[in-house]
This record gives sequence, structure tokens and C-alpha cells, in this order.
Amino acid sequence: MKFAIRLLGFLALLLLFWYLLADRATPFTGNARVKAVVTAIVPQVSGQVIELSAENGRIVEAGDLLARIDPTPFEIARDAAQADLASVLQELGAESADVEGAQAGLARAQTDLKNVQLQSERVFEMERKGLVAVARGDDARATLAAAESALEAAQAELDRARNRLGPEGEENPAMRKALATLARAELELSWTELVAPAGGVVTNLDIAPGAYSQAGQPLMRFLDSENVWIEAYMTENNLGLMRPGARADVVLDIHPGRVLAGQVESFSGAASIGGPASDGLSSPPRSSGWMREPQRFPVRILLPGYVQADAEDDVVFQFNGQADVIVYNGENTILNMLGSWYIRAMSWLSYAY
Repeated sequence: MKFAIRLLGFLALLLLFWYLLADRATPFTGNARVKAVVTAIVPQVSGQVIELSAENGRIVEAGDLLARIDPTPFEIARDAAQADLASVLQELGAESADVEGAQAGLARAQTDLKNVQLQSERVFEMERKGLVAVARGDDARATLAAAESALEAAQAELDRARNRLGPEGEENPAMRKALATLARAELELSWTELVAPAGGVVTNLDIAPGAYSQAGQPLMRFLDSENVWIEAYMTENNLGLMRPGARADVVLDIHPGRVLAGQVESFSGAASIGGPASDGLSSPPRSSGWMREPQRFPVRILLPGYVQADAEDDVVFQFNGQADVIVYNGENTILNMLGSWYIRAMSWLSYAY
């Protein structure tokens, strides 16, 4: 009996010693969430939604049409602007078709470049994080260069068309105003098509064709399916030895029994301490208890092998889904091995909760 008591006491001291060391060397938290870039799809023009291509939860590719606003009033405005420009050019004794066509081509090139820039920036950010292959970044750079060249060509074509009018016509105030009006009309017409900013899904879709779209007001929410990370809320003691690039293991509740390899990308130096973060700082979930709850700070964990578009082993992610995370802050073989066993045991326990 005494031997059993001593053995239990020894094991308790051993566990306490392991816990104190592991809390800094291999910190673990079950307080972690799946996060992704959430983009509000905000129309730049007002009007009735006449087509809704997006479906709640359906994966779309970058540039796919999500919704179309009734283009009729904007087509009328464009036709009126074209008529005004034709009238001005007629007064100048010049041919209007070349200038109108060149102006329309420039407007399309500007819109295309803006969309390509938006999509490319997302790809470049994911490339920096290691979430997409280098070839994907090279493709994005090539597409961006092509869009920039197309804009330059469209601008050159407009300049040539305007130059054919002669110096007097090119600097005519009425013609410059008519060109600006037409450019604005072409731009607003292009804004009637809302496209996906990246590969991902529309979430919580609660509109249907016939809904009224108000400029500047979010119409739907879009989740980037590739720019995904785990936000693990660690205590200050956990962060003592942690550095960006540290190896981590992650268990998602949606994939019990599986351990995903990740790495620390960054951790925040500030957190909100009073309920919802009204100061723009992260507000980690807090729990109540009889002991003082340690302050927690968000740590970003990337999963490079699982969220890129061409990953062989596809993993389902649920925004704000729960996760368990362990970080290996050094090369301590014994503590890292114990931590690896522990997270694998937690992965099997996740079947039960």
C-alpha cells in the first residue's frame, strides 16, 4: 500500500515537472480556431440584382461571376455619353468611332487590371506564407504583366485616336469632358458585375434575384478557401521561447484522429482584455474559474501542406472550427517526443467531443 502511494506521488511529481517544462518548451492549447480571410462583397453601384450565380457554400474560382446588377440604366448612361462624344467630335469634323472604341477598350483594360491586381496580391501573400507553389506565383506575375501591358496598349490606342483629331481637337474642353463622361459610364457599367476576388466560397447567402443592391453596403460575405490559418490562443508563459517558424502540430475537431503539420507564422504583441475588441485588438475567448485566468495572445499557425489549391491531401476547414495545437519551441528530443505523443492522444480523444 505504501509502495503504491509512493509510486503515485512520484508519478504526480514527474507529471508536474513535465508540465512545468512543457509549458514553455512544447506549449499546448485546446483554445484554437480556424481562421480565413473574410471579404465583404460590396457593390460600387446601386440597382436591382437580376442574376445571382453564387450559391451558399459552393466553391468558386477567382474571377467567377457572383452576381449581376441590372445594367440597363448604366447602358443608357453609356449610350448617352457616346452620343455626346459623337456630337462633340462631329462639331470638330472628326470621326468618332475610333475614339469611342479606344475609350471603351481603355475602360475594360482598367477594370481587368484592377481585378488581376486584387487576385495577384492574394496569391503573392499566400506564396510568401508558403501556402501555394512558386509556379502559382509565377503565373500570377505573368498574368499581372499581361494586364499591365494591355492597359498600356489601350491607353496608347486612345492617344493615337485623339491625336488624329489634331492639337485643337485633342485639347478641346468639350471633347475632354465628353471623354471623361464616357469613361465614367463605361466604368460604372463594368461595376454591375460582381466577381469572386479569389478561390473560395460565399457564406451565409441570404439574398435572391430581385434584391436591391445599395452602393457601399455589403451584399454578401466571401471566404477565401486558400488563405487559411489556425489562430491558437497561448498564454504569456507559452510565448516565452516561441519564435516564428517554429514547428507545430494541429488537430481539427472536424478531422479527429489526424495530426496536421504546421508552423508558427507570427504572434500578436497585444490583445483586448475587456469583452469584444472595440480597439481593433484580438479578443481571445476567456473562461471563468476560481484561479486567475492567464492572459492569452493569438498565435498564427500556417498549414502549408493542406490549404494550397494543388495539395494532394485535401482537408476540410470550417471557419471558426475548433482545434488543438502544440508548438515545439526547440530541439529538445525528449520533450518534443512526449509532446508528439500527447497531441496524438488528443487527436483520438477528439472523437469523443
